[in-house]
Amino acid sequence: GADTMRVYEMFMGPLEASKPWSDQGVDGSRKWLERVWRLVMETSEKQTDEPTPALDYSYNFTVKKVSEDYESLNFNTAISQMMIFINDCYKQDKINKDMLIGFVRLLSPIAPHICEEMWHHIGQTESVTEMSWPEFDPSALIKDEVEIVVQINGKLKDKLSVPNNMDKAELEKVAMDSDKVQALLEGKTVVKVVVVPNKLLNIVVK
Repeated sequence: GADTMRVYEMFMGPLEASKPWSDQGVDGSRKWLERVWRLVMETSEKQTDEPTPALDYSYNFTVKKVSEDYESLNFNTAISQMMIFINDCYKQDKINKDMLIGFVRLLSPIAPHICEEMWHHIGQTESVTEMSWPEFDPSALIKDEVEIVVQINGKLKDKLSVPNNMDKAELEKVAMDSDKVQALLEGKTVVKVVVVPNKLLNIVVK
C-alpha cells in the first residue's frame, strides 16, 4: 500500500507540475510492483551468477539514468527507465543476480518496504538502506549495433539494425540492398540520399 502510493506519486510527473488524481494510475503502480516482486521472488530458476550480456546495456544505462534522475528530482523518468529494465529482464531466459541486487537498491528509495523484503530474499543480510549505491560500467553503454530509420521522401519505411558508426557509403548500400526498400523504389528515380550516422537514412525520389 505505502509503496504503491509512493511509486504512483513519483510517477505522476515533474514535482512542480499540477497532476490530477487517477485510481487507474494507482492500480498500474501496484501491478508494476507486483511484477517486480514476481521477478525477484518467484523466478529463482532464471537467476544466475553467470554474466548475462544481453542485459548489460539495459542494466548499466538504468543505473546511470536513475542515479542522475534522482539527483535532479526527476523521479517519473527514473521510474520509467526502471520499468524498461524490468521489461527487458522478462524477455531473457537468464538474469544475472547481481543486476537484480543492484536494481532493488535503485528502487528502494521509492519503494522501501517491498525492497527490504526482496533484498533479504536474494541473500543480503544488512538493510538495503545501508548498502552502497550501484555503479555503472561506461564501457557497457557503447552499443555494438544501432537501429537506423530508413525514410523515403521523409516518410518512415523501414528500420535496420547495423553496426555502430557504420560508414555512410556502407550504410547506404545496406539500405539500398534491403528487399523492402528495393520494392518501394521500383519505378522511381533516386535524386539523393541523406545519411545521419547512427540515426537515419532518407532517400529522396521522384
